[in-house]
Amino acid sequence: MPVQVTKKDRETSQNLVHRFTKTVRGSGLLLQVRSKQFKKRAKSALAKKRSALRRVTMRAEKKMAEKLAKPK
Repeated sequence: MPVQVTKKDRETSQNLVHRFTKTVRGSGLLLQVRSKQFKKRAKSALAKKRSALRRVTMRAEKKMAEKLAKPK
């Protein structure tokens, strides 16, 4: 999906570059390229378990803190 911008009558080169960068940002092309630049490693099973346990314990601690909070 190429991004193409043509120069309008009486348009400065700075305005053309500005309009081009605006269309590139709007198209999301730059985000796709940057995401493909570096490959992310998949989490191991142990790391997934640890993060899930951490989420569960943090959620429980937050719930307990809300219960113990004194109403004003």
